[in-house]
Amino acid sequence: MPLIIGMSVLLGCQFLGELLSRGLTIPVPGPVLGMVILLIGLLINGHVPDALRKTGEGLLRYLTLLFVPAGVGLMVHFELIRADFWTLIITLVLSTAITLAVTAKVLDRLARRYTRGR
Repeated sequence: MPLIIGMSVLLGCQFLGELLSRGLTIPVPGPVLGMVILLIGLLINGHVPDALRKTGEGLLRYLTLLFVPAGVGLMVHFELIRADFWTLIITLVLSTAITLAVTAKVLDRLARRYTRGR
């Protein structure tokens, strides 16, 4: 029974996110808004309910299966990837470097703010 309750909470949050995304024509995917709704609910609650924890752990156990469609897509569309290989590589390297730099800058500012407060 806890798994049904946990899955209902997850799907309910995703449904609310879809309603918000489509109803307000927000350019953010419904599942992302659903995760924000879930986060807000968990922050208000103060802890993760046992049913939701068990459901999350069960889903994470099979997370690797979600990479199978991506792998198949790579094999099926290999010619398209080969045509734009260097564009993809440069984009991936640059976006990773920018993400690392921004993350480091934010972490540095937060660390300075934290040490000043003590």
